[in-house]
Amino acid sequence: MVLFNLGGPDGQADVRPFLQNLFSDPAIIGAPAPIRLPLAWFIAKRRETMAQANYALMGGGSPLLKETKAQADALGAVLARRLAGDEVRTFIAMRYWSPDTAAAAKAVAAYGPDEILLVPLYPQYSTTTTASSLKAWREAYKGPGRTSVLCCWYANEGLVEAHANAILGAWEAAGRPHVRLLFSAHGVPVSVIDKGDPYQWQIEATCAAVAARLGEGWDWRLCYQSRVGPMKWLGPTILEAITAAAEEGLGVLIDPIAFVSEHVETLVELDIEYAHMAEELGMQTYLRAPAVGTDQVFVEGLAAAAIKALDGLGVTADNARCPGAFSQCGQRLAPASSGAPA
Repeated sequence: MVLFNLGGPDGQADVRPFLQNLFSDPAIIGAPAPIRLPLAWFIAKRRETMAQANYALMGGGSPLLKETKAQADALGAVLARRLAGDEVRTFIAMRYWSPDTAAAAKAVAAYGPDEILLVPLYPQYSTTTTASSLKAWREAYKGPGRTSVLCCWYANEGLVEAHANAILGAWEAAGRPHVRLLFSAHGVPVSVIDKGDPYQWQIEATCAAVAARLGEGWDWRLCYQSRVGPMKWLGPTILEAITAAAEEGLGVLIDPIAFVSEHVETLVELDIEYAHMAEELGMQTYLRAPAVGTDQVFVEGLAAAAIKALDGLGVTADNARCPGAFSQCGQRLAPASSGAPA
């Protein structure tokens, strides 16, 4: 099983090359290479100092690799138990840092598997995340094994229950204050959605499923964070949502609905930057639910989805196929009778 994630710099010296790798991806900046690559260099240079300051708040680098290794170990243990008689090995492929896709592909080929299951750690499918990681894998892997893909699992029962439990835990620990629940997801440009990307639809489905699990009485909203560049992005922004709550005299409880691991978007943006903004707005209660991480309910749910994907062929999802309007749906793009990723 290969777990995909974006990756993050190990230390301060890695920040600029990491950013350059990120913005060089045509899934992130769709311009032709002669324009995209110099632009990626320029953006990385311009954002380096600010990004280094953010990573310095976490000890100098990203905790994402450590978090992903813990998830791989936990998931591998559950699969080894459920697939008694099979040998289960987990590998990690980071899209923009190490261990990168090429290194993971080489390690998997050396292992010589009978079957390969690709599991992007992005619950909601997007061309900017899942599709980009799968494309990089298809280009890098030359070894043996039938390949299956779990392309999206936005309403996985374990994921939904783990989010609900994390929200209730944070709320109860604070004494059950009167707050508005804000589901915060990483934003993408509206132009990406307009091309048929199902990300926004899947995010909304995840939020609705978690809200249903929480039960009646919750005042909740969906908002987006981590905007980059001047183009129009999905909204409302998290700052707009926090401001609106403050104007109504409400506190907020933020749940990182699109993130399964703690990293710069949660530990710095949510816990420091937006907490400070909420304080400046006079907000009395600012809470944040933890990412699902290695929560046992989450791991068991993802393991069940992985086994379901192995029982199929090609690209599968732990949910129904996206509505027809979303032409970039991972299942819709997949070859119907092939074990190759989309």
